[in-house]
Amino acid sequence: MLNLKKTGAGLALAFATLTGAGNAQTPAPEAGAAAPTPMYYAFPLEIVVNKPAAEVWARVGKYCDIQEWLGLACTLNSGKEGEMGAVRSLNNGAIQEIIVGKSAMSYTYAQPARPGRPYDMYHGTLEAQAMTPATTKLIYTVVIDEGVQPDDAAREKDKTRRATQFKTALDNMILAEGGTLPPRPARGGRGGQGRGQQ
Repeated sequence: MLNLKKTGAGLALAFATLTGAGNAQTPAPEAGAAAPTPMYYAFPLEIVVNKPAAEVWARVGKYCDIQEWLGLACTLNSGKEGEMGAVRSLNNGAIQEIIVGKSAMSYTYAQPARPGRPYDMYHGTLEAQAMTPATTKLIYTVVIDEGVQPDDAAREKDKTRRATQFKTALDNMILAEGGTLPPRPARGGRGGQGRGQQ
């Protein structure tokens, strides 16, 4: 078994309220519009991988590597791999994501407004930080406006769903240590989660 050490704070999945109050009910924004009462939340996660940063980033840091560690079909629609403005299409065009920030071992992406949906200002950042010559911290942070949800119950449901999804993504980055993920089951099942075998 590979040793993929989780940091204590990272997988606690803290939901940081940056602005806004937890109103019981908020006016629903129209399709394409921002929430009238923004409630920005950050989902910060991190793990430590026992490989050098450059090797880790080469294995899981390409823009369509999300296809492997999160199980979403990915196509690079425009731009070049890892460059500002590159656009990836997920799940056969259901989602578009644009690189809006980058460094040698990080990228930040954003989702544009989509027809028929309120705008939630969704942004995500994946970053590899060298800790020692042989260990790397992978940090995955998502920021989103939960004010687009109609009430507190819907916000909590959405936060739980996203926390689970992105914890799975980060756990699956065991790939960077040379492991493999379990085969994905037939449609309707749950797969690609947890740790693989060496």
